[in-house]
Amino acid sequence: MNRRLAITLLASLLLASCAQTALASSVRDFVRFRGQGESVLQGIGLVVGLNGTGDGGDEIATIRPLAELLRRNEMPIASLDELANANSVALVMVTCTIPRAGAAVDDTFDATISVVNSASSLAGGELYIAPLTEPRPGGAVYAFAQGTIVVENPDIPTTATVPGGVRMVRPVQTMPAVDGAFDLILDAWYAGWSSTSYITSQINDSYHLDTNPTADRIARTIDNRTIRLTVPPEERETFPAFIAEIMQTPINPQRFGLPAMVVANSRTGSIVVTGSVKISPTVITHNDLVLTTTLPPPVPTPQAPLIENGRWATIETAADEDDMARLDDLLAAFKQLDIGAKAQIQILRDLHRSGSLHARLVIDGKEG
Repeated sequence: MNRRLAITLLASLLLASCAQTALASSVRDFVRFRGQGESVLQGIGLVVGLNGTGDGGDEIATIRPLAELLRRNEMPIASLDELANANSVALVMVTCTIPRAGAAVDDTFDATISVVNSASSLAGGELYIAPLTEPRPGGAVYAFAQGTIVVENPDIPTTATVPGGVRMVRPVQTMPAVDGAFDLILDAWYAGWSSTSYITSQINDSYHLDTNPTADRIARTIDNRTIRLTVPPEERETFPAFIAEIMQTPINPQRFGLPAMVVANSRTGSIVVTGSVKISPTVITHNDLVLTTTLPPPVPTPQAPLIENGRWATIETAADEDDMARLDDLLAAFKQLDIGAKAQIQILRDLHRSGSLHARLVIDGKEG
């Protein structure tokens, strides 16, 4: 069995699994509650330990907070002139996005760091403890940021991240109050009357099948992004269980009737496919991708197979060159080869940039 045939068969065998994965999506993957959204925390901090790439001693806006930091640590200075050679420190803006699910005390998130003054690079630095507040004057402190700087793009060394560097000290609640009824808002990329109507139908069918088939419908389509839920009187005492049941309603995004689109979330690792997404014949290589195929000898024996390892996989069609493979084939190969979610999303981004992915690509809410 040659390698191309082996990959084709592996992809084909896993198509059913991919279809089941699509059906395993639920309402929670596509909607949010009205009033529930992301929050942003902000702060000003100092990055220390830079190798001569900081702001320098002539940046008073940097030297003053550095002097204050030293004073709080019982190392006061007599004059700002003593810090004239402080080119290992940079003043930075620190921001953190809290997901729409909110945050509890001691949750951790990534911090985004941006140079404020003239520092040329943040590489090798350490963010000193910085309080983060809500974005308004006099806002309360919700978290502290601290940790090792990671410059993700060497071409832009003045912006960086601190992975997991934000620790919450106050909760951020995003769930709105519910009084008998509430609205679910479909994420923008899934907007459409067909989408909302399908989800509404699935919620009603699933709920009433499990409870009272003759009861009034609990879900109603308002517009191309809004579904209104009415909480039955008998569910109001156990409202959290009712919400959990609704959000677990199974959804098949292929039924949305939307154009070909791939929506990925790097934080959760989820990849949702709508429409018929196809890819041009291509060869994909990746650091973590290892393909193993078994080539039996002319007289095959299970005890003595010939094993070949390769660091590439082909995703091709069995027909002519003008035909394109389905994205399901690629996702099936990812699963078979145990490729992680982040690596999958990066490969999808590269396919899109090369023109081989024939669909819209949305990653973390942004066009890929």
